[in-house]
Amino acid sequence: MNKTSPPTVIYGISPVTEALKARTHAISRVLVAEGPRHPRIVDLLSLARAQGVPVRFMPKHAIDREAATTKHQGVAAVVATKGFAPIEEVLSVSDPDRLLLILDGIEDPRNLGAVIRSAHCAGAGGLIVPKHRAAGLTSAVEKTSAGALEYLPVARVTNIASLLEELKDAGFLVLGVDPKGQEVYTEVDLCGRIALVFGVEGEGLRRLTRERCDRLLRIPLHGQVDSLNLAVAAGIVMFEAVRQRQARKRL
Repeated sequence: MNKTSPPTVIYGISPVTEALKARTHAISRVLVAEGPRHPRIVDLLSLARAQGVPVRFMPKHAIDREAATTKHQGVAAVVATKGFAPIEEVLSVSDPDRLLLILDGIEDPRNLGAVIRSAHCAGAGGLIVPKHRAAGLTSAVEKTSAGALEYLPVARVTNIASLLEELKDAGFLVLGVDPKGQEVYTEVDLCGRIALVFGVEGEGLRRLTRERCDRLLRIPLHGQVDSLNLAVAAGIVMFEAVRQRQARKRL
């Protein structure tokens, strides 16, 4: 069972809607700005009422204060934030085509939210981050994930290097994506049980992590900037995996 942290506020139409749909949060109330409402907020209100979740209408500036941001789109919810999933939950599925994502350090919550969104859309089975050097599952992560955090299990471990050995024992091919990689990511088979490992922007993978990868891949860059945003890099490689898997199914 997931651990939950004390109540917090999530905000934005998509995150609040998905929290209501998924019911992975204990939602104590939904906050809606007074005045004209977007049709999606009207639908959200119907969903909240159908589930018996209290709704409070309040001035926009009051929601600004509750959400600690002005970018809430006129809606927020007070919830028990979804916690990290047990690592056993992420590793226990025996799907022969399971795709996992490991982030060897990610401290920007917006970046983490964007990776979660891409990973869920790419059909990944889970995402794993280190206990240290990583952002928590905050409201900013939830907002940037556009609701994907409700569906993608995110676990954390103390030691990424040890995790990679465990994944190998479970039949995963561990592929690190790093500027020093010798193989171009499009030239490697990304089907089957694959664990994609990404490091910190600019720095790449840590030495111990790099040494435990089965192979190291790189994304060719042609401009004057020597690294990609982590969320962009993860999306590029994950959707190459999607492309390859769909092509194989058509054979």
